[in-house]
Amino acid sequence: MPKMKTNSRAKKTFRATGGGKLIHGAANNGHFKVKKSGSRKRRLSKGSAVGKSDSRLVRTMVPYL
Repeated sequence: MPKMKTNSRAKKTFRATGGGKLIHGAANNGHFKVKKSGSRKRRLSKGSAVGKSDSRLVRTMVPYL
């Protein structure tokens, strides 16, 4: 049986926490950072959790997470 291929974009986008939850980069973190407060920028830099309905799809694309 052939090896399962990993989605190249997904492996760069998602990471797993120690507890097994999936994290992706937060939105609104690309540009226009002068007008955002420091606490908001720090919060956005940590990313946010992937929803339950989407986590199954992400695990299909990146099987080793």
